[in-house]
Amino acid sequence: MRAEKQFLVDEVAAQLASSNYLLIANFTGVTVQDATAVRNQLHVHGAEYHVVKNSILDIAAKQAKLPDISKHLVGHTALVTGGKNPTGVAKVLVTFFKDFSKLEVKAGVLDSKILSKDEIVMLSKLPSLDGIRAQLLSLLSTPASSFVRLLDAKRQQAEKAA
Repeated sequence: MRAEKQFLVDEVAAQLASSNYLLIANFTGVTVQDATAVRNQLHVHGAEYHVVKNSILDIAAKQAKLPDISKHLVGHTALVTGGKNPTGVAKVLVTFFKDFSKLEVKAGVLDSKILSKDEIVMLSKLPSLDGIRAQLLSLLSTPASSFVRLLDAKRQQAEKAA
């Protein structure tokens, strides 16, 4: 393999290794302005959007020991990696694709499992990790606060009786 090609493969493999997810999109017909807009939206979540040759991505995915994504590498391919919020990134991509009708999510990989387009749409509808933490904290604190109110009511009742 030529040195230039090996450099590109190593760069993409490093991106894949540093992320626990990968989303693959078809970017046919996307203008530079549209690509910049989606990059800016993804940057908020710490994710990166890159256009990659299919052969380079296929080799890099094999080096990163990802599941076989070769059947999804048809046409013009963009990859999205990075960030700690895959649900937020999926939400940005699905919304962007819906608005512009030029892009479409092909597939994805999350924690070494291949995701279909429908699974990515479902992922985009989930709350973010911070949202899930807030819901859990609310569930855990509700019984404790109810118990404290009950004890306070009992104390007030005892003070009135005395």
